[in-house]
Amino acid sequence: MSAAHHATRLGRTAARTAPKARTKPKRIANELLLRILIGAVLAATAIGVTMAGGYLFAGFVALAALAAAREWHRMVGTDRYGREWIASGVAIVAAIVSVATATNLVWPTAFLVAGASAAAGFGRLRGTHALWSGLGALYIGVPACALVALRVHAAHAEWIVLGIFLVIWSADTGALAAGRVFGGPKLIPSLSPSKTWSGLIGGLAAPSILAALYVAAFGGDPIRACLIGLVLAAAGHSGDLFESWVKRRVGRKDSGESIPGHGGVLDRLDSTLFVAPLAAILVFGIGVSQLVGVPA
Repeated sequence: MSAAHHATRLGRTAARTAPKARTKPKRIANELLLRILIGAVLAATAIGVTMAGGYLFAGFVALAALAAAREWHRMVGTDRYGREWIASGVAIVAAIVSVATATNLVWPTAFLVAGASAAAGFGRLRGTHALWSGLGALYIGVPACALVALRVHAAHAEWIVLGIFLVIWSADTGALAAGRVFGGPKLIPSLSPSKTWSGLIGGLAAPSILAALYVAAFGGDPIRACLIGLVLAAAGHSGDLFESWVKRRVGRKDSGESIPGHGGVLDRLDSTLFVAPLAAILVFGIGVSQLVGVPA
């Protein structure tokens, strides 16, 4: 092969690869922009319904829980998962309505247990694992009821729920930013190859600091807020890892594709599903009535 012919081939190869090299950063930038825009819309919606409260907030939580339950049963079941989803969905909605209208835990618990049992039975009839089918109603229903209970029955309800969202969102952002900037050793490669120890540290530090600042603005105790923010953030990361573990077991990268740039509803709620019950325990069970130090 002559030198001229070789140079010509190299030139053609470079011409073909150069546009790809140029378009890849552009594609990544577009995906990031879409992710930010969708995230901003979701955050604004969550803030709006939280401030409105009442049945609007309960309805918003119920819709999100129904979408999450659908993704759960599609993820852990077969292509036909309608009966399992209906059983879980009816139970979750009934439990949310019960929580929104009364403080008695008997009926919400009964609804969720009945829904889990029915879904497990339907799953078993289809030949899927009954435990996974039944778990959906509890995994999604308990946190949904906890959020509604906090917004409806807690003191300083709207500010408590917004504080929870602040912790969750800042934990995700802090983990993403620290992981991208510092990188380093992987956290648990077998569960999530993209998560790093630096990301975990950033995802714990950011919500702790912001929780302290948030509460200080209300005249509360920033030190207690920092500690509780740290605990809630740790719970959120545990929820993220749990869903990653489930997706690994069923061979999925995302729970769905319903939210452009973010994956599925479960992918956005995985942290909340662990944080909300813990927050409810702190408020209603242990008596941290202002959650992160906001004075009564």
